[in-house]
Amino acid sequence: MSWTKEILNTEKPIIAMCHIRALPGDPGYDHAAGMQWVLQKAREDFLALQEGGVDAVMFSNEFSLPYLTKVKTETVAAMARIIGELMPEIEIPFGVNVLWDPVASMDLAQATGAKFVREIFTGVYASDFGVWDTNCGETIRHQHRIGAKDVKSLFNIVPEAAQYLAHREIESIAKTTVFNCKPDAVCVSGMTAGEATDSNILSRVKQAIPNTLVFANTGVRINTVEEQLGIADGAVVGTTFKQDGDFNKYVELARVKEFMQEVKRIR
Repeated sequence: MSWTKEILNTEKPIIAMCHIRALPGDPGYDHAAGMQWVLQKAREDFLALQEGGVDAVMFSNEFSLPYLTKVKTETVAAMARIIGELMPEIEIPFGVNVLWDPVASMDLAQATGAKFVREIFTGVYASDFGVWDTNCGETIRHQHRIGAKDVKSLFNIVPEAAQYLAHREIESIAKTTVFNCKPDAVCVSGMTAGEATDSNILSRVKQAIPNTLVFANTGVRINTVEEQLGIADGAVVGTTFKQDGDFNKYVELARVKEFMQEVKRIR
């Protein structure tokens, strides 16, 4: 039995993204509306996802564009406040992703009781955010130092808007990541949020690491979910749940219900 059955109560889970609007310190933060507005929008999106029947939710600071690889304290504090205020209404497992800072993600997970984190834990990349380096050994040691050893780690091995500095085949990346770092799951992404995960790449990764969970991480839609779940062990879904499938809009309950009905038929 995989850990998804134990922790997320199903095989082939759908982890829905709750994209938090720009936070204090972010260029897009609405000072006039303030944190109460950000909290209200997060609540509305989360409740629509939960009522729509998703298996789990992942809270992320998706609108903190452009992203930092070392996130500021105010970002983590604001996310902790939002999750804390939503806690009485949360009835399904949840995870967190503080983009793009694995240490901050672990801190937030431990503070809020999140079951999992998704991050870029490994690799060195040329990215839209500059040269993007990681230190997985230190991150995992930090995880254990703060008592978060039970938090499941989802390793994104195809970072959005970035490319390995040295060419490596995806199979090599997957195999060495699993051998060296022992992720709880590996995520395969498209180029940006909402961009389809390449089924060919997804299949190659799964074949390379058959004993590790592999998730489709971006761009899964109602007309592709059957194919993607035919390859992957689960999916992280965000944009497709929003009005018109538009990243910048808000979650639409009817779209969530329709998508999850299709997933239940497949499963």
